[in-house]
Amino acid sequence: MPDYLRRPTAIDRMTDTILYNSVGHVGRLVLNNPQRHNALGREQLEAIKAYLCQIELDRGVRVLIVTGFGDRTFCSGASLTELSDGQIGDDAFQQVTGQLANLSIPTICAMNGDVFGGGVELAVSCDFRIGIEGCRMRVPAAAIGLCYPLAGIQRFIECLGVSLTKRILVASEEFTAVKLLETGFLDHLVARQKLDNFANEFAQHIAGLAPLAVRSMKSILRQAASVSVDPEAAQRLSALCLDSRDLREGFAAKLEKRKPQFEGR
Repeated sequence: MPDYLRRPTAIDRMTDTILYNSVGHVGRLVLNNPQRHNALGREQLEAIKAYLCQIELDRGVRVLIVTGFGDRTFCSGASLTELSDGQIGDDAFQQVTGQLANLSIPTICAMNGDVFGGGVELAVSCDFRIGIEGCRMRVPAAAIGLCYPLAGIQRFIECLGVSLTKRILVASEEFTAVKLLETGFLDHLVARQKLDNFANEFAQHIAGLAPLAVRSMKSILRQAASVSVDPEAAQRLSALCLDSRDLREGFAAKLEKRKPQFEGR
C-alpha cells in the first residue's frame, strides 16, 4: 500500500472516498472510490471543498498533489446517477473546480489512469498534469446532449486554448496518452510504476522554490489567462440544453448502454 494511504484523514469522517494528508510542505488529495471509477457525487464534492479550505489556510503546505487510487481511472467526473436525478448540479462541480483552480499554491494532477467527463476539468484545474502510459481521455458532454458549463469552458480555454478545447468539447474526441502529451494537455508522461515517485519529486522541487514568488507568479498568470464571455448568453444556451429532450435521451442511452437517438431539441 502506498505510504500516503497509510496515514490518511477523511475530514470529519464525512467520507472515506476522499483522503488527504500532508508530509512536510507537500499535501496529497486522493480520490479513493475506484469501484465507481472515482466518480464525484455530493459527499465527495463536499469533502474536497472542505479539504481545499483547510489547505488554503495551512501556510506549511506549499504544493498540492491531486491523484486517485486504483489502476484504471483517475476520475470519471460527476456521478451520472446523482447528476441525472438532481442530487447534484453543474454548480456543485464548478464550485469545486473553481476552488481548486484558484488555490494560491501550485497544484499537480497525478493521473493514475483514464480520465473522463468532469474529471478532465478537475485535471485542467490543476497547474501541472502528469499522466501514465496507456491512459485515455474524453469528455462525452456532446455525446449525451449536455452543453458544458461556462465556467468549465473558460477553464479549458485558459489552460489549453480554443482549438484544443474545441476538439475536447465540441468534437468529443478521445485522446491517447501520446496525443495528450503532444497537444500539451500533459506536462509529463511516465510509466505507471513511476507515477508516485515522479509526482513526489516534482512536488518537492516546487516546494523548495521561493513560496512568495511562486504564489505571486501563479496569481499573475491566472489573471493574464482570464477569458471574457457574456455570462447571460452562455447561461441561456446551457439552460436550453439542460431542458432538452436530447439530454434526457442522452442520459437514458448511457444507462441502457445503447447509442442515443438525438432530435436536436
